[in-house]
Amino acid sequence: MAEESQVKPTTTTTVRVVSLDVFRGLSVFLMMLVDYGGSMLPIISHAPWNGLHLADFVMPFFLFILGISLSLLFKRRPHSRHQATSTAFLRALKIFALGILLQGGYFHGTTSFTYGVDFLRIRFLGILQRISIGYIVAALCEIWLTAPQPQGRTQFSFFNCYYCHWFVALILLALYSGLLYGLYVPDWQFDISASTSSLFPNDGGNVYTVNCSVRGDLGPACNSAGMIDRYILGLDHLYRKPVYRNLKECNMSAKGQILDSSPSWCHAPFDPEGILSSITAAVSCIIGLQYGHVLAHLEDHKGRLKYWLRFSVSFLALGLFLALIGIPINKSLFTISYMLLTSAASGLTFIVLYVLVDVYDHRRLTSVLEWMGKHALSIFVLVSSNLAVIAIQGFYWTKPENNIILWIVSRFVQKNNNILTSYSTAA
Repeated sequence: MAEESQVKPTTTTTVRVVSLDVFRGLSVFLMMLVDYGGSMLPIISHAPWNGLHLADFVMPFFLFILGISLSLLFKRRPHSRHQATSTAFLRALKIFALGILLQGGYFHGTTSFTYGVDFLRIRFLGILQRISIGYIVAALCEIWLTAPQPQGRTQFSFFNCYYCHWFVALILLALYSGLLYGLYVPDWQFDISASTSSLFPNDGGNVYTVNCSVRGDLGPACNSAGMIDRYILGLDHLYRKPVYRNLKECNMSAKGQILDSSPSWCHAPFDPEGILSSITAAVSCIIGLQYGHVLAHLEDHKGRLKYWLRFSVSFLALGLFLALIGIPINKSLFTISYMLLTSAASGLTFIVLYVLVDVYDHRRLTSVLEWMGKHALSIFVLVSSNLAVIAIQGFYWTKPENNIILWIVSRFVQKNNNILTSYSTAA
């Protein structure tokens, strides 16, 4: 999340791409906004299933920024590709491990000052884990699949040097489509009494049956993405509060409980950062990599903006076309239409910030976002672990219950649902 955002031209000076820091800071700000404000303003929270809300742009923004940063990081890569590969794998492993610590359940949140995790219920995938997957895929493309610029050419050829990157992206999209639409999803059962009884209190435990026996279904109950995660990761290691529970079919109570009259799949865990959807998420990173190539190899603003605008408009048109022919815009499945539209939005947002900050030098307007972008990972750790909220909650009047956090919860949030258990970072 906090890779180097620097361009090193032929001179000895180092020029920092400030707009990249600002964009990263904007993404962190949006993450905090939708995490803490989504319960009060559901319109900015994640779409329950199909659709596109403000929160659904956050993850693609991070992946896009990571791709740009990687292109600048490896612009002058080491002489040894093996050394660069080892460094990339080690960095990805560190990010993945940090993600498990933060979102695996080690920190228990604002309602408990305890910590620790049951290995039988730990969540393996999450935000940082997805970023680490996109990081290593884009890094390997940049290290091993970048063709050298033919000698004698006066103008840099993006297609000749980076056609393998686009080929990898097409292979990943074909693999994703084949698994999403081609796998047969049988009927399946799950027992919520064993490892998720704290989420669904009951005396005897319930075994639910989900009737599927379909192929190519993109609904929350019978999609192949969920089936792959259940088989490989195990039901107990998935996200226990999927956003599709906000659908009308699930009949969520005011206290955040799923009613027994709801469809069986409403009770099941589902990971929005699952295995299959990480494939198209990695493609978002490869797309960001191509925007970074423009930044690294072209020095004039006009040329950069021309290429970026072409990319963005193309992705926007293709994404809208796919949505019109029936491929839903779905963040939880990270569908191709969703990936293209959010990549276009990422590109257009970056263009606006680049013109504002790097072309016209209006840095005062974005100084706070720039600072947040330079410290993005630290802010993410504080927010995702709830340490920032817990620290604020520690200041009170007379007794611990009189603190600003509980005041906000009681005044604004509990009117909609029980937010005390919803401080999470499922951006």
